[in-house]
Amino acid sequence: MFSATPAPTPEPRAATDTASPLPDDAPGARQPRLFLPLFILAWFGVTLALGTIGGASIPKALAYLDDAAKATNLSVIAAIGGVVIIVTTPLFGRLSDRTMSRAGMRKPWLIGGTVVAVVGVVILSTTQGLAWAIIGWVTVQTGFSATNMVIHALLADQISARIRARVAAAAGVATGLGLIIGAQVMAALPNDAPWTWFAIPGLLGALFSVLMIFSFRDIVRTERAPRMRWADVVSTYWLNPLRYRDFFWAWACRFLVTMSITAISTYLLFLILDRLAIPLEDASVVQAMALLIFSAGNIVTAVLFGWISDRTGRRKVIVLASSLLSAAGLVIAMIAPDVGVFLIGIGIVGAAQGAYVSVDVALMTEVLPSFAEAGKDLGIVALSYQIPQLLIPILAIPLLAAAGGSYDLFFIVAIVLAVAGGLAVIPIRSVR
Repeated sequence: MFSATPAPTPEPRAATDTASPLPDDAPGARQPRLFLPLFILAWFGVTLALGTIGGASIPKALAYLDDAAKATNLSVIAAIGGVVIIVTTPLFGRLSDRTMSRAGMRKPWLIGGTVVAVVGVVILSTTQGLAWAIIGWVTVQTGFSATNMVIHALLADQISARIRARVAAAAGVATGLGLIIGAQVMAALPNDAPWTWFAIPGLLGALFSVLMIFSFRDIVRTERAPRMRWADVVSTYWLNPLRYRDFFWAWACRFLVTMSITAISTYLLFLILDRLAIPLEDASVVQAMALLIFSAGNIVTAVLFGWISDRTGRRKVIVLASSLLSAAGLVIAMIAPDVGVFLIGIGIVGAAQGAYVSVDVALMTEVLPSFAEAGKDLGIVALSYQIPQLLIPILAIPLLAAAGGSYDLFFIVAIVLAVAGGLAVIPIRSVR
């Protein structure tokens, strides 16, 4: 798909506060040939690290630490990590938009974020106990928050709208591969060497994400931004939904669908342990199988519907249909009597999410209020999939308690959220 011909080290592109767009509508510079491959590799790296550590490494460590309290402990860690990433991502985006560096607006944040993430990985790998797990996970989340902000900002900075859904589809494939490989790695790692559960996916993810610094011509800000006031800090987390209605509905769509998927993905290992009665020693293998099936469907539909969306110019109908299909898959998983049927449901959800993410990412960039503050605005976009990381663990405790430890009510909430998310795309007017 992409040429691997080596490119010379790129020179940064100067820009003022509002860079003049290129003819293909992206405000950044023409990029070397390695930019797109390493851009996609960065998506893969972030997913490999965060998806594996948050979805497999920490839950497994907590199950060994205290099986009876594992769900509550995971909720605490996920909620605290969610608060941190909600606060940092939009703020990092706004500060990146204002960054004056010879290296560019984004590269310093990519490098700094990677360093912080590695520190967090080291903490998780070398310590034990709930308190250290919280400290390590918060540090990892903070670091990769900066990295993730850069990746999303570059989608608006450097990727033309005419290929944006296809690039987002490639990123979706990378995300799926990150989940697959991360799950397979976890299944292969020894149970008596818990430090490897964190070090291997974390350090590999950091390496893959930071390689991108060698591959793109960053936008260099040449005019100092106005002095930042407290009102500007507050506005970092807010856009008027009445003034930017399409942005609001697109944000709501992503928020609701992400709530649905986060509810299942966060507690997938515990669903396998408690609902399907799989022994702890074998649960990682079943989880790896579930993620493999999820990601296989995800990859196929991401590529297919990313191409269809770019060719037809249609986004909304794909987002709506995929959200409803995701809800159908969750229904099947909820009523599954055994592992086989459960995996079929998860596979349907994965296929639906592949189509959804590849098109929704493109849709979000097309309803941004301004390219000049793409980092800040995409930081607000990031809240739509980060706030669920906070809310789901908080909601999980009363939902599980109300259902007597059963996950049925959990599934029902996830299904309703998926349907509501799909319907939220209908009022958008500026995108077909």
